[in-house]
Amino acid sequence: TDLLKISHTKLHLLEDLSIKNKQRMSNLAQFDSDFYQSNFTIDNQEQSGNDSNAYGNLYGSRKQQAGEEPQPASFVPSEMLMSSGYAGQFFQPASNSDYYSQSPYIDSFDEEPPLLEELGIHFDYIWQKTLTVLNPMKPADGSIMNETDLTGPILFCVALGATLLLAGKVQFGYVYGMSAIGCLVIHALLNLMSSSGVSYGCVASVLGYCLLPMVILSGCAMFFSLQGIFGTMSSLVIIGWCSLSASKIFIAALHMEGQQLLVAYPCALLYGLFALLTIF
Repeated sequence: TDLLKISHTKLHLLEDLSIKNKQRMSNLAQFDSDFYQSNFTIDNQEQSGNDSNAYGNLYGSRKQQAGEEPQPASFVPSEMLMSSGYAGQFFQPASNSDYYSQSPYIDSFDEEPPLLEELGIHFDYIWQKTLTVLNPMKPADGSIMNETDLTGPILFCVALGATLLLAGKVQFGYVYGMSAIGCLVIHALLNLMSSSGVSYGCVASVLGYCLLPMVILSGCAMFFSLQGIFGTMSSLVIIGWCSLSASKIFIAALHMEGQQLLVAYPCALLYGLFALLTIF
């Protein structure tokens, strides 16, 4: 009896195990069907195959066109070049001649005076003043002499020093020093004698231009000695020439009628110093 009971209990246990295994298997099958559930059918498979073939044909045709056309730059995608309708034309602005003709900058350049005129160098004035000095009997134009032009005086001072140097006399310092001091003295005297007054630049300009005859005398000293009667007489003539031209110009510029001898005397003393440098 005990054996029968034991056998019956074993059978019941086996039946329970088999029932539980069946339930587990059914649950797993249901889970697999839910997890892999899809609407994919054979018709969809055929349609996807056709789409892949069409894409392959399209890609092949595009690849063939790209092989025929020149390769674009590496930094520009080919899709952008194929999709856009840009013809590759660069922007070229059209030239407008009216703009350049009406430009205010060009007009201002055309209206600007020459560079020499801006620097105060007038060759016409230099030539007229030179002719006035070379001809003491010619009446001087006061309007021209009022121009403060130092180009000619500096040129004549350098020429005087150069001719003295060629004659064996290095006197550049004396020439410049006596010129500056003489201009200061004559400037002070003319301001005391005239009612209108005169500028230092005008005095320096007139005295410098009237130094031209002294340059001629120093040029003669390069060829023969002036230490004799001929040299002394030549020096007196040159001193009178320079002082007469300077006093004539001062009288015309400052309206000092009847005072030419008074103005010519200090000028003669100044040019006498230059004559001493030239002779000795």
